[in-house]
Amino acid sequence: MEEKLRDHIKKIVLLTDDELSYVLLHFSLAAYKKNEFLIQQGENVDNCYFVVSGLLKLVYNDKEGKQHIVSFAMEDWWESDFSAYFTQSKAKMSLQCIEDTMVYSLSLKNYQKLSAKLPKMEHFFLQKSNLGFIASQNRILSFLTSNAKERYEQLLKQYPLLFQRVSKTLLASYLGVSRETLSRFSS
Repeated sequence: MEEKLRDHIKKIVLLTDDELSYVLLHFSLAAYKKNEFLIQQGENVDNCYFVVSGLLKLVYNDKEGKQHIVSFAMEDWWESDFSAYFTQSKAKMSLQCIEDTMVYSLSLKNYQKLSAKLPKMEHFFLQKSNLGFIASQNRILSFLTSNAKERYEQLLKQYPLLFQRVSKTLLASYLGVSRETLSRFSS
């Protein structure tokens, strides 16, 4: 399991073996079962998560009880309610397992400690944050400039494996369409 996190970090920054060992001391490995929550709306957010294996969904439940999928996170991705994590406030979203999932968690205290002690890790986290901002802006732009069918085709092109792992109901929620509409796209 450590190899996956090591390899992930090495894609952006080169650390010595001693630095990597130090970094790994700040992460905790945990296993979650399908449907288990890592974060629940309204609770404190203590960690961000690196997905080693499995699949997560970040969801917002509105006042009417409708679930809106903000994002999915699969292997080699990071996820959390980052607003609540960085501000140490209550979660506005929930993070739930779609499959049995293994993650490395990182507390804000350890995130800050690694960033202060190792400028290379601060650079790593900055790069990951920048990529996350880009992905979020692209998702917003797709909702502003693309129709539902185009969003479906973009998602299929970008993440074809997601379609094999996620139910049509969840994909429809992510795309902002009904399940019936999604079924018409995929037939």
